[in-house]
Amino acid sequence: MHAGAVEVTGELGAPNATTTITGKQLPAPDPTFGGVIKDDALTSKAWWAPRIVPPKQAPNVLLIMTDDSGFGVPSTFGGVIPTPTMDRLAQAGLRYNNIHSTALSSPTRAALITGRNHHSAGFGVISEQSTGFPGYNSIIAKDKATIGRILKENGYATSWFGKDHNVPAFAASKVGPFDNWPVGQGFDYFYGFVGGDANQWQPNLFRNTTQIYPFEGAAPGTWNLVTAMADEAIDYMEQVNQIAPTKPFFVYYVPGATHAPHHPTKEWVDKIHNMHLFDDGWNKLRDRIFENQKRLGVIPADTQLEPWPTKVLKNWDDCTPEEKKLYIKQVEIFAAYEAYNDYEIGRVVQAVEDMGKLDNTLIIYINGDNGTSAEGGPLGTPNEVAFFNGVAVPVEDQMKWYDVWGTEETYNHMSAGWSWAFDTPFTWFKQNASKLGGVRQCMVVSWPGHIKDKGGLRDQFMHVIDVVPTILEATGIPAPEMVDGIKQAPIEGTSFAYTFDAKNEKEPSRHKTQYFEMMGQWALYHEGWLLSTEVNRAPWEAFGAANPDPLNNQVLELYDLNKDFSQSKNIAEQNPNKVKEMKEMFIEEAKKYQVFPMDASVAGRIVAPRPNITAGRSEFVYTRPMIGLPQGDSPFLLDSSYTITADITVPEGGAEGMILTSGGRFAGYGFYLLQGKPVFLWNLIDLKRVKWEGPEALSPGKHIVEFDFKYDGLGLGTLVFNNMSGLGKSGTGTLKVDGKAVQTITMPHTLPMILQWDESFDIGSDTLTGVNDADYLPPFTLTAQLNKLTIKVDRPKLSPEDIKKLENAEATALDGKPLHRVQSAPQ
Repeated sequence: MHAGAVEVTGELGAPNATTTITGKQLPAPDPTFGGVIKDDALTSKAWWAPRIVPPKQAPNVLLIMTDDSGFGVPSTFGGVIPTPTMDRLAQAGLRYNNIHSTALSSPTRAALITGRNHHSAGFGVISEQSTGFPGYNSIIAKDKATIGRILKENGYATSWFGKDHNVPAFAASKVGPFDNWPVGQGFDYFYGFVGGDANQWQPNLFRNTTQIYPFEGAAPGTWNLVTAMADEAIDYMEQVNQIAPTKPFFVYYVPGATHAPHHPTKEWVDKIHNMHLFDDGWNKLRDRIFENQKRLGVIPADTQLEPWPTKVLKNWDDCTPEEKKLYIKQVEIFAAYEAYNDYEIGRVVQAVEDMGKLDNTLIIYINGDNGTSAEGGPLGTPNEVAFFNGVAVPVEDQMKWYDVWGTEETYNHMSAGWSWAFDTPFTWFKQNASKLGGVRQCMVVSWPGHIKDKGGLRDQFMHVIDVVPTILEATGIPAPEMVDGIKQAPIEGTSFAYTFDAKNEKEPSRHKTQYFEMMGQWALYHEGWLLSTEVNRAPWEAFGAANPDPLNNQVLELYDLNKDFSQSKNIAEQNPNKVKEMKEMFIEEAKKYQVFPMDASVAGRIVAPRPNITAGRSEFVYTRPMIGLPQGDSPFLLDSSYTITADITVPEGGAEGMILTSGGRFAGYGFYLLQGKPVFLWNLIDLKRVKWEGPEALSPGKHIVEFDFKYDGLGLGTLVFNNMSGLGKSGTGTLKVDGKAVQTITMPHTLPMILQWDESFDIGSDTLTGVNDADYLPPFTLTAQLNKLTIKVDRPKLSPEDIKKLENAEATALDGKPLHRVQSAPQ
């Protein structure tokens, strides 16, 4: 059947009749009633609208994508970490060594589910960095229906398991709106977390739009989301199969692994440790992966490996014994997480086989939504939230967590030395859109009933925007012209279904041109040529002033990928006309796909104002307990003065519990009663805790407890001047009881950027982790009566003198140092 043709089974009007639809308009218009209506039912004829089904033989679809994993990670493509599920699917299907991401999470995911470029889909950056421009607002517009919506309206059971990084950070609370949640994007069922990362032991977990806590009561280290979501997906597929065995399913399976925090179970940690994969360090790991890749034929035999980047990362032999010990622990935990994740994916695949549906299930397994992450920096970190606040934790301090690395006590990330090795044979990392280490993924596709060239390799250029049109071609379902009365923007990807046929093994790629851009680093691919900007910022250098003119103020490089698989020979000087031609082509593509205005800022965009439910407000009043308000929708206290006032009534016998908290074990604050005494505590990224405490327990009756903080810095206003000097400055906090100051402490530094993203703003109790395990364990429900809680935020305002100084100042980083990193392009 060709796409768009209508196929009916059974007699129209009968309860068992089915029909396909043209698919041009979604949802399909209701059919005209085909029965007969008289005055009475006995002489009338009933008629049922036929049930909408996909075309005959349309496959089930299992779309899998892992997180923060580069080309050299899985064993299928030469890595040393065992990924037998990916190996198995590759042996039964095809391997792809030339598919690309966008270099970052939300953007790749938006491109993957819409078939449009990430700026077209509103995701020029991650949702937490969104700004008020069409290419960057983190809103998938209604003219870009997702693959979930298209398949659902054509009769599929659609579901989403794992990470959802495509809900705007300002629409993630329980008041929605939910149109950009999975249930609003065409997915019947969602089980997963909203945001960029999640504690796998205690995640901010949702079933559809309801937050759930299935891990409560489990002993530490026994419940893990990687297993739980596999269980949930298997249960869902089996229920669909049991209830409606002929209804095909579309399962979008996107685990949090291997994004930080790396949280594998002890069983997998022990397995990997006993393999001693990393004892000889990252230089030799890189060499070993490279040799494996050549032996497996997943890279050309003449691929070049560039020298180790000693200006950026140490050679292994230059590390101290203590550093080596720590770094090996870090990478073993990462590798255990990867292996564990692949195993659980294998259980999902096995469930499909056990249902007898493997032959007609199209499985697409993409390794990584970008290159391996270097956001742990050269040292790694026990707490990723430290990275997002510009803090590098020294190795000797990290060793305090050595024995609990990867457990619920850490929010851990590994040294970027390992990340460089895991992107072999390419260079650079996640975030670097101009280098293949940031955007080249690997993929396997299995469809046993259709793909006969088992174990074959395909090297045509592809991008994640090509997945949607491929699924549509495989299912025989056309892209809709209208959805909910809204004319749809064209699909921008190109189907790679032609590569499933062995006779097309060497056919040139049908995807001819592709731009890349992420935070001011950019590239253009065109028929084998790649124009790219020289990397001018390592991913951990996120807290400086931004290049003010990223389109032009760059060193441009040129590569011929037809002859240079690993992007190792810059031939820009020999081909100035090609450089000029391709830059002009990039500009055209950028205009077409909403890339402008290009913005090279990184950390600065995290604290940019957004239209959340707190926008424009400086006073917040609460009169009852409330939990689960996400960071993006809660009052933002950083880089400001503020006063928190709680009107409470203490019962006879005293009270304890949480009045207000935001964040958790890895960064945040709490205002609570401890053994009756009022306490305000700042958890500074789990490295230091500053605690104000009243001298005595509150007596029964009504009390006003207040925390007043005076901030010394200029605040977020300095960012307008490409200057971060207003952030993270000192301030003085005073705890008051019934109007009387009981303790005053000055903090020399405050958190500049974020609290813990996956922990919420809670009133009256504490969800997930607490801000100070030594004082209490959640939920720590407040036993006093909360009459009223008021938060007043006094954000700094720049004076005319401040503005004049900032206009004349050098670009300044978060640490106050002038920046001199912007490079000029040769003319």
